[in-house]
Amino acid sequence: MNILDRDTLGAFCRHTHVEMAGAAEGALARLTFGLKDIFDVAGHKTGFGNPDWLRTHDAAKVHSVVAKKLLDAGATLAGKTHTEEMAFSLTGENAHYGTPKNVAAPGRVPGGSSSGSAAAVAGKLVDFAIGSDTGGSVRAPASFCGIYGIRPTHGRVSLEGVCPLAPGFDTCGWFARDAGLLARVGDVLLGGKANAHGRVLLAQDAYALATPEAQQALQPALERVTRVIGKAEAVTVSAEGLNEWFEVFRVLQFAEIWDTHREWVTRVKPHFGVAIGKRFEAVAKVSAAEVAHMTPQREAIADRLDKLLANNAILLLPSVPDIAPPLNCPHDQTTAFRERAMGMLCISGIGRLPQVSLPLATLNGCPLGLSIAAARGNDEMLLDVARRIV
Repeated sequence: MNILDRDTLGAFCRHTHVEMAGAAEGALARLTFGLKDIFDVAGHKTGFGNPDWLRTHDAAKVHSVVAKKLLDAGATLAGKTHTEEMAFSLTGENAHYGTPKNVAAPGRVPGGSSSGSAAAVAGKLVDFAIGSDTGGSVRAPASFCGIYGIRPTHGRVSLEGVCPLAPGFDTCGWFARDAGLLARVGDVLLGGKANAHGRVLLAQDAYALATPEAQQALQPALERVTRVIGKAEAVTVSAEGLNEWFEVFRVLQFAEIWDTHREWVTRVKPHFGVAIGKRFEAVAKVSAAEVAHMTPQREAIADRLDKLLANNAILLLPSVPDIAPPLNCPHDQTTAFRERAMGMLCISGIGRLPQVSLPLATLNGCPLGLSIAAARGNDEMLLDVARRIV
């Protein structure tokens, strides 16, 4: 049966649908996957969550590197999954194509921008799914939908043939319902070996951004993880405050988004949903002076994180500050949640770090993720640790 006939969650795109069988043999043979509709598939258009983008772009000539690797490894592409417009938000609510259902938290958002991929995995429509994570677009949906998700080290996985948002922060991530499969996909896309982990650190300032109820709900998960990997030492990640780090992230991300899409937005004048339209108005206002001021700050932060996470340390932190918000929240509430979340999500974004969200907690019957992060290049170590936590 066609995936579109089985998809009662609105996770898969009707407007860019493509199915493709993988190789007969390989590490991922007989598995199915969803592909976020920012990744090219040869002979088919990539929609990027916006009808005007779809209308003004031709079909791809070649597969994205990620799609080709997965197909060559034997995985079968079930279809393209929904994304928020331009992959530019955290809730998963697309004004043009609707919002995929979150089976783990009915009546609440699935998280974005990799909304369809997360919903498809949580709803057991596919074995795993590919998303992207610029500012939290795998980690937040993974937490909201109660599944595993990884944001890899920036630059570890090729983004050739992928619609960019902010290239200096964009990564290809993926979701699975179990840590073993998350690691198997990593074997194909990363191809490295895991280091033995070193000391374990608890990010006190990131925890402080979570709601008191979320902090309490995460405590059993924290104990479960530390029983496996060792007692955690409390640390403060940001001496300046994580909200200051978020401002560095925001300015540089916004500037890259405008540099990347200025010509298309100015020429086409696309119709955006209200929320994304407001955000594109904001990205156009970032000044060169702000970028010049924030660029060295990012590198100083990245250097500090490199030192903190040296010798294969693992950092524990909440994936997001709370459970998934309800659908159709007022704009001001959505903005407030996003800004609170970005205070913790920006850590890995600024530092170019790998991070895995583990579905180990619940609050009010809804999933809540605990994350493990590490120094650049230690993706396989995190995947190995995730697999050991049972």
